[in-house]
Amino acid sequence: MRILVTNDDGIHAPQLLPLVRWCQTLGDVTVVAPKVEQSGKSHGIEIHIPFEAKEIELAPDIKAYSVDSTPADCVRFALFGLNLEFDLVISGINRGYNLGNDINYSGTASAACEACAQGIKALSFSTSPAYYDHAVSHMDQIFSYIKEKELLSKNDLYNINIPPQATQIRITRQGGLYYSDDFTPVGNNMYQAVGKCVHKDTGDLTIDSDAVTHGYISITPLTTNKTNIAVFEALK
Repeated sequence: MRILVTNDDGIHAPQLLPLVRWCQTLGDVTVVAPKVEQSGKSHGIEIHIPFEAKEIELAPDIKAYSVDSTPADCVRFALFGLNLEFDLVISGINRGYNLGNDINYSGTASAACEACAQGIKALSFSTSPAYYDHAVSHMDQIFSYIKEKELLSKNDLYNINIPPQATQIRITRQGGLYYSDDFTPVGNNMYQAVGKCVHKDTGDLTIDSDAVTHGYISITPLTTNKTNIAVFEALK
């Protein structure tokens, strides 16, 4: 299996190398990740100015490239700059959940969406900041579940969140608001966004945010098609 690993926390994120080592148990791995952190950059790409992309030594036995642009551009550069082919793209493990509406802002999820848009199966992984150092320990369990349930034959794109000390997995759907922001003035007409959790736990374990709150690993099938099919069918 040919695997591309990327993230939005940057090429030097401390949990990138442990994830890559786990991915090497599945096949041949190439890393293409942002030069610096790109959290919250969603599906943005750079089309107007050149950006730096260069090979670096992440470890002696790993082919790795640093890209001074967004996670989506990392996937695009791997495919159209390096002209490589992949069977699977794994994005993450993000330091912070990507749940509910926040999936729309996530560079981690958007890298996986870009891969899917290019016809490649993709998984994005996120976890609590407090559990960041340990989330990779669940990869065997999660991938075994994915293979057992044949998830990648049913859908090309999944968003996965790993709560602390999770033991069970649930298939979920995207929920609503999880984080929001207050904008705090810091002087000279400058404002700082200060995040806060606004999640309301309803105990509905079919929702990604509620399932994670109750200690389940959440696996949510996504699509890159933004058409509202119900409305389309009614209007056509």
